[in-house]
Amino acid sequence: MNLDAVLKVGGSLSRGNGLNTLCEEINRLGKERSLLVIPGGGDFADQVRKADRRYHLEQTAAHNMALLAMDQYGYVLHHLMRDCRLTHDLDIACTKAMSGETSILLPATIMMREDPLPHSWHVTSDSIAAWIAARIGCARLILLKDVDGLLNPNGIIAEMTCAQLKEHSGGVDEYLSRALGESSVEAWIVNGMQPGRLTELLRTGHTMGTHIRASSSP
Repeated sequence: MNLDAVLKVGGSLSRGNGLNTLCEEINRLGKERSLLVIPGGGDFADQVRKADRRYHLEQTAAHNMALLAMDQYGYVLHHLMRDCRLTHDLDIACTKAMSGETSILLPATIMMREDPLPHSWHVTSDSIAAWIAARIGCARLILLKDVDGLLNPNGIIAEMTCAQLKEHSGGVDEYLSRALGESSVEAWIVNGMQPGRLTELLRTGHTMGTHIRASSSP
């Protein structure tokens, strides 16, 4: 499905003061672009991690609880993006996005039903969003975080391959290189606290951030 982008709105953005502004910008952009929003986990997922440490949960239980944490954050995003459609149904989400109504997908239902990813804390909303982008045939995934991009000792990494991502530590979950490597999806890590960068990327194809080339790219 030829959506312009899948946007993962990171849970870390809820801890600062810029989430409202970002959501307003996504609302606006959704009128000119076809966008599917995937919520991160944020404080809700942190509560699952806390319960896991305390009770030593089975991996499947922790995985499913973390998926439900993403759904909870999705309701927060919908409160801030009233113009968007909130749904558990991926087909409805995509159809609405293609018709100019940005959709927020609550991912727990489809992820529990299809169960495509390992049950591990190595898999977070980054890889889940990558899997969803590949599942619907969307070529671009934008991970909106509270950082300017992935870093090395020289600063922001402007571009990298999936193979290079596999050797990189930090900034994204450990499974993402595999999730992207098994697809034809390109990914961007962009600072969601600077919404203008998202707008620039959607309009020009470039912005400040880290571009992870699709595995099919030369």
